[in-house]
Amino acid sequence: MKTIGVLGGMSWESTVTYYRVMNEEVKRRLGGWHSAHLVLYSVDFEAIQVLQHQDDWPATAHILGEAARRLESAGAECLVLATNTMHKVAPDIESAISIPLLHIADAAARRLAEGRHETIGLLGTRFTMEQDFYAARLQDKFGIDTLIPPEADREIVHRVIYQELCLGRTEETSRREYQRIIRELHDRGATAVILGCTEIALLVPPETSDIPLLDTARVHAEYAVEWSLSSDQ
Repeated sequence: MKTIGVLGGMSWESTVTYYRVMNEEVKRRLGGWHSAHLVLYSVDFEAIQVLQHQDDWPATAHILGEAARRLESAGAECLVLATNTMHKVAPDIESAISIPLLHIADAAARRLAEGRHETIGLLGTRFTMEQDFYAARLQDKFGIDTLIPPEADREIVHRVIYQELCLGRTEETSRREYQRIIRELHDRGATAVILGCTEIALLVPPETSDIPLLDTARVHAEYAVEWSLSSDQ
């Protein structure tokens, strides 16, 4: 079993999911008292979210690159960036380390391919929905087309993530809004919807929806365990 490096804290609410799922998945696969080999570095999200909203991506890349190097020094053999949005600077982080970064969009695309989904909806922060680092990777590498909500709904999704979910709050009114937005993406042709912020599944658990929802925190954690246990790596 190889050691997974988890770069978390963005927010810690979803990093908890990564830790739990990785250990549950290792136990499911190996049985007994087995648990995951991992090292965790958790950043202070306050500094990160300020830089995000200042559009200072080089500064965020520097912080996360330093954290990634610390994980590698601690024995990590791969890197899992436990957030969707910060994959915007994934190339910068990769250049700071010599171990592989397991990209969250690749984990999502593999699971979507299993269901033969070719057009999907994408929910996440404004950065994830509106910039091309996520949707372009899905299209260029996997041929998956992406739909996003209209402007007013993107604002709702973004606000709920930062002002509620990242602070550990789940509000029923926000749940209903997300469910409406998901239905409207489905009506426009999305056969599944990516919960492209690792906190969203805390508000809208996939098992509660009749429209397929992809919990990126879970599939990313499972993807890392598969890598860790693979004899081919």
